[in-house]
Amino acid sequence: MTRQSRTAWAFVVPVLVVIALVFVVPTALALALSVTDYSVYALADWSNLRFVGPGNFITLLSTPLFWRALGNTALFAGLGVPMAIGTSLAAALLLNDATVRWKPLWRVALFAPYVTSVVATATVWQFLLNTRFGLLNRGLAMIGIAPVDWLGNPSLSIPAILLFVTWKIFGYNMIVFTAALSAVPHDLMEAARIDGASRWGRFRHVTLPAIGPTLLLAAVMSVAGFLQLFAEPYVMTQGGPSQSTVTVLYFMFDEGFKWWNLGQASAVALILFVLILALTAVQARIGRRYEWL
Repeated sequence: MTRQSRTAWAFVVPVLVVIALVFVVPTALALALSVTDYSVYALADWSNLRFVGPGNFITLLSTPLFWRALGNTALFAGLGVPMAIGTSLAAALLLNDATVRWKPLWRVALFAPYVTSVVATATVWQFLLNTRFGLLNRGLAMIGIAPVDWLGNPSLSIPAILLFVTWKIFGYNMIVFTAALSAVPHDLMEAARIDGASRWGRFRHVTLPAIGPTLLLAAVMSVAGFLQLFAEPYVMTQGGPSQSTVTVLYFMFDEGFKWWNLGQASAVALILFVLILALTAVQARIGRRYEWL
């Protein structure tokens, strides 16, 4: 082995060890636990551990709450991903405009929610959306609209949480899109403008293809993030009302740490892992089709 190869391995091996410890080993252990009835009884005595094969998965498929959680998660992702990407891209386009002043200040202000504590900001929004003394309902009362039970109405709880999540996370994608927009060739934009292309035409035929890889990255990260939504509904609604905000990760948490059905919780984690992996593969296929990869 040459000196250059040894140097390369010296840099690569620590990274591989970290990946193995935080990804490969936990994934393998979760896969192993998902085919057992590992529970609080097995924690006390390993002789209580039994191999159940696909039993946990069969039980999940016959559990109504799991399907409810899966449907809620799909709704969160289906509505939240376009909201998060759309608002962040719109903000990046506005900040990229030459007429906007104090750009650094706006970027810091819009990015700040992303780096704040999820629990702290969710608690603040819980008070903002309160039916009796929330600022949002006070504002509605000023224009003659009756108070709205944002977090207590099953039909409004998901939109209310999505509003908070979009506000919380869109700053990250905004910064990424801002960096991508700064790399769009100005000569192509100027040529399109001279040819008479409208603002929408320049965005569709020049800007969008140029930021395609960044858009794909934002989509992959956003889908994975919304499928793993947990802290926001846990703090703001505790899965209610009427289980309308129970997500797959929330269901897994309850199974594992409330009821101590760790084997079944591992099965939920494996299903979620496969779901995210499949959706990422689909997005990668779309990216290759448009030559974004």
